[in-house]
Amino acid sequence: MSDEVSAQDRRGAGGTEGGVLTFFVGVGMASAGAYLLTSRVMVQTNVWRMWGFNGFGLSLIPLLLGIGMLFYDGRSMIGKLLTFVGVVIIFAGIIMNLEIYFQQTPLFATLMMMVLLAGGVGLVLRAVRPMRRG
Repeated sequence: MSDEVSAQDRRGAGGTEGGVLTFFVGVGMASAGAYLLTSRVMVQTNVWRMWGFNGFGLSLIPLLLGIGMLFYDGRSMIGKLLTFVGVVIIFAGIIMNLEIYFQQTPLFATLMMMVLLAGGVGLVLRAVRPMRRG
């Protein structure tokens, strides 16, 4: 057995002949850009209203009915469906009531964040496809 690895057996990023260094530089750039960008975003929530009333309690009805049906008969398809629909309604209600704001940031800083993020993703995609040697 030989410890030498042939050029055909060597693989780079993503199992291709791409560059491993390019991949890790891209991951670092994309991570830095994503961190800097998301650190400038503020998220807050609103009151969950439906026709002028608090709508959260109403969204619990299908979930509670589904859980009750599953306790009665664990194989009940209607119970599973109601439980699933109840969970989806609750998550959708939470997401729909979020308000997302981008904090005031200088244009240069915003451009640097975007360049880091887009450039990093581009380098990662470039690294996972075969590179020409030469």
